[in-house]
Amino acid sequence: MVSKVQIRSQFDLMNELTVRLVEELKECDYSKAEYYRLPDISSLDENIVPESIITEKISGDIAHRAILNSFTDIYKKEGLSSRVLKRHPGLLVIKNANKEALNNRIAQVNKAKADFKACIVAIDNNDARFEAVHNAMPNLITLAAYRKIHCESDSPFSVRFTWMHKHATKTLTKKMALEMLDKSAGYRNPRMIDQQKWLSLVAQEQLRVASLGEKEKLRIRRPTRVSPQVNVRYTAQNRYHVSAALPFILINPEPDVKLGILPDYQKPEAHPRKREYDFLVDRLYLEQVER
Repeated sequence: MVSKVQIRSQFDLMNELTVRLVEELKECDYSKAEYYRLPDISSLDENIVPESIITEKISGDIAHRAILNSFTDIYKKEGLSSRVLKRHPGLLVIKNANKEALNNRIAQVNKAKADFKACIVAIDNNDARFEAVHNAMPNLITLAAYRKIHCESDSPFSVRFTWMHKHATKTLTKKMALEMLDKSAGYRNPRMIDQQKWLSLVAQEQLRVASLGEKEKLRIRRPTRVSPQVNVRYTAQNRYHVSAALPFILINPEPDVKLGILPDYQKPEAHPRKREYDFLVDRLYLEQVER
């Protein structure tokens, strides 16, 4: 069993290394600092999925301060949602830095974050996990603390921003899916006026899953909120993207690196590559895995 002392100790290490990184970044020269302030989401609005998001671009010293502050933004704020996390897209271009030392510090911070997460998820029971975390660090948003800091020290062709729609995926067996539906049958659905209709709906879902073979593989592909991403490109074939939940750090790049901006988000009416899903259970985004 993970103790409160272990959790607090690992958290303190992560926090200390993060503060050191922030202090070291303050001392670094930078050629560009851009931060994109996104609208705050209140606890009352956390279930509303926006169709548009306005970005407010900030540059220079004000952006630099916002970028550094974002790395320690891990606590719940009064009135704001702790389920829909505040994102901090931005770009900090460092120049004339000790590349190896800065890379090593960022790697230390990310390892401490991963170790802290491992310490928390080692607690099996969700209620016990919540209790342990918030007894040790009141008002901490664990998902915010887990966020990895992304950087690049090999000069790429371009660093650009975009918005990405992602899916949260989970693989299940037939038995696991039926157990999930059994729990659903015990819930009261406030959106269904007639509880009998709700039970009838779940029964139909159970029949669909029960008719599958025992070795059938299933998967939940639940769409998540759109999120800002950083796209790093070297060549058409050599490119990657990472989350822009925290500002991206570009270390000692060549002066000709092409740098993009984060545009406002507008939900597209249709996407040319959008796939039509044939869900086994629409309500749960449950589908069969193609073999």
